Amino acid sequence: MTNITQILTAVERGDPVAAAELLPLVYDELRRLAAEKMACEKPGQTLQATALVHEAYLRLVGASQVQPWNSRGHFFAAAAEAMRRILIENARSKHRLKRGGERRRVELADAAAPSPDENLLALDEALNRLAAEDLVAARVVELRRFAGLGHEEIAGVLGITVYQARQKWTYARAWLRDALSG
Repeated sequence: MTNITQILTAVERGDPVAAAELLPLVYDELRRLAAEKMACEKPGQTLQATALVHEAYLRLVGASQVQPWNSRGHFFAAAAEAMRRILIENARSKHRLKRGGERRRVELADAAAPSPDENLLALDEALNRLAAEDLVAARVVELRRFAGLGHEEIAGVLGITVYQARQKWTYARAWLRDALSG
């Protein structure tokens, strides 16, 4: 754990060797997170878990202005947010006119369920509204849903108690259920 934090500090200082050392240490965990996110997507996606990991990693470490990493948890929270943004951008691009966004896809199945892309866009919209009302609750949902962190890790990343993390999670789930059902 401290090795990752030390390497993150070296990356922050601009050490090019540190970025190469970091990837093997965090790759498996980032790949697991990406696979969880991609499991919620419909089959046949052009974006694969490996591509999601690489794009998120490049956004975090390959950026021209590297942000300071306070800890391993902070890095993985930022990775979760980067993955969320990439998935949202991918879902939005599918709805653009040049990608056939004006055409309506017709499913021949009997069950009319919203597509995972639509669910993800609706969740993003709801999370943005929740963040305006309660930023900590929205961050708890991001860390839980997109980073797969537990209450203890969320509390550490956000600087709140485990009890508060659980409270915010319960509140946010109820809030999102109401927002997404209406």
